Amino acid sequence: MNDDQRTQVRDTARYLHNVRPIDPEELYEYVEGQPHPAAVRQVLREQAFDLELIERDEVFVPVPDDPVDVSFDGGSVPTEYTERLDALLCERFGTDWPTGESGERLRQLIVQIKDDYLHQRPVEYDRDTALAYAIYHLYDNYAVTQHALMELVRGDLVDHRLRVLDVGAGIGGPALGLLDLLEPCLIDYHAVEPSAAASVFEALVEPSRNQSVTVHRTRAEAFEPPEEYDLMLFANVLSELDDPVSTVDRCLDALTPDGTCLLLAPADRNTATGLREIERTLADELGCTVYAPTVRLWPDLTPGARVEGWSFDVEPDVSVPSVQRRLADAVSETSEPDSSAFVNTDVQYAYSMLRRDDRRRITVTPDSSRFTPMADAETHVSDRIDLLAVKLSHDLGGEHPLFLIGDGSQQIDHFAVLVRETGLNDALIHTPYGGLLAFENALLLWNDDETAYNLVVDGETVVDRLA
Repeated sequence: MNDDQRTQVRDTARYLHNVRPIDPEELYEYVEGQPHPAAVRQVLREQAFDLELIERDEVFVPVPDDPVDVSFDGGSVPTEYTERLDALLCERFGTDWPTGESGERLRQLIVQIKDDYLHQRPVEYDRDTALAYAIYHLYDNYAVTQHALMELVRGDLVDHRLRVLDVGAGIGGPALGLLDLLEPCLIDYHAVEPSAAASVFEALVEPSRNQSVTVHRTRAEAFEPPEEYDLMLFANVLSELDDPVSTVDRCLDALTPDGTCLLLAPADRNTATGLREIERTLADELGCTVYAPTVRLWPDLTPGARVEGWSFDVEPDVSVPSVQRRLADAVSETSEPDSSAFVNTDVQYAYSMLRRDDRRRITVTPDSSRFTPMADAETHVSDRIDLLAVKLSHDLGGEHPLFLIGDGSQQIDHFAVLVRETGLNDALIHTPYGGLLAFENALLLWNDDETAYNLVVDGETVVDRLA
């Protein structure tokens, strides 16, 4: 099809946009030379994002105006992705890749990757390292991305037409999670990945109808966003960037006014607290709004530099992938470490959602005549106080249930400890991560051992979950 015919297809589609569904079997008759309907369909698919058309059955219809609403099964990974990964491993190492020298090499690489991340050393990705990473992290990355995105879906913040920027896209776990979850949407996906992981990404990520994927093989620090994006994703990459704040900030210039930037990091102490430091800088110095989870409830009050903020969510485990089981089963009984080191089913992650429009997931502003901000904790030690706080951990264990809490004004970490559970305070246990709690008559104490404040919830304390 020549350029004139392509222009005629676009013009006719624009004319019919809100008149009736666009059928290539009909539209071709309006084009000079009457090209084959299949050629017309291909042009419509290529131009769908700009034309705001989504393909349904055999026709194209306008993209719905309402936010997307999707069902969610908890982040289970389709078997087809394991089949694609297994094909890559067979291509590289042969059908017996979990055994012998190849299996030993992959296990060594997984151990090295984990150790490098733990000690905050940069990971250099060649093809084998990327495949080892895929075995160990494809599945949790897929699930984590879907769980995090569902918070935006539930907040009506995801439209049916979506341009996405995935910085540090790796082997494609987050991309697969997003593209599957938001399958009803029209998506233009841009992945930034300079390493050999990009080749694995391209082999694993096969966009379906109404989705396009472009891979930019350039370093995140050098990438210049060519257009605006509705959603930006930095998944498990912040700790690998030389200057994460400036990199995120530069990309945020290309975020749409009502878009969201989603930062994800592993739940370990270094990466999770590092994410909070980046979040505070982006909010305090560069004007971003924290949408979730560490919402700042008090206007003009901000967290202090002494707040460690080791905060992460925990979701149900994913099933053990067959590629992990096969690699683990091939470990000899005398090997170190044992086979469990190569199975990763945990779905635990730190996240931050940043916006430019001042929107927060929790819109409640505390009544200063009733509630005490955590910023004033030093003057209320040994007092019983009322306060509003976001629940920022699951039970941290110990003699009594213990939870990290915050209101965005704390200068030092605060923990709520449940020393006596009653029907009036058990909301502390049952409220999910990120939920808003109202504490009434809780005892504030200083914990010298942990250098933190403890909010003691006992039989005299009432805890309510607020919508």
